[in-house]
Amino acid sequence: MNPELDLVVERVIRAPRAVVWSAWTEPSRFARWWVPAPTVCRVDRLEVRPGGGLVTRMSDDGATFVPHLDASFVVAEELERIVFTNTIDSSWHPTNPTPIAMTAEVTFADHPDGTAYRIVVRHGDPASRKLHEEIGFADGWGSVTAQLAEVAESEVAR
Repeated sequence: MNPELDLVVERVIRAPRAVVWSAWTEPSRFARWWVPAPTVCRVDRLEVRPGGGLVTRMSDDGATFVPHLDASFVVAEELERIVFTNTIDSSWHPTNPTPIAMTAEVTFADHPDGTAYRIVVRHGDPASRKLHEEIGFADGWGSVTAQLAEVAESEVAR
């Protein structure tokens, strides 16, 4: 982790790693937490494997969906780690995404209370990191991580 280039979200999710992993890898579960509520997510592609696509749309009214993310997975180690980037789209074309080009590494580890969940979002330069922080990285990624925890923890509570 490079504090001049990277931003981090960490949280203990009170659910086993397999449950958190499935919330990340199953489209119907993923759609429930990927964008901050009340915005709604639609998953067009979720292929959690190296070279697989991650394509989502979002809607504020639940009827009209607009592009949200078109990215590629770089690493997928079952129950351990996922890495994706928006600098390569789901058809493997280089992109120049706005407002931020980034690579995100998500790790899942056992914790006495469930799963130690960590996201490191890497940027190409300090200005991009600063911009991402200023436009609400902590609120956005923090709120969707809380939503992920709600999805996973509610499945354990059943």
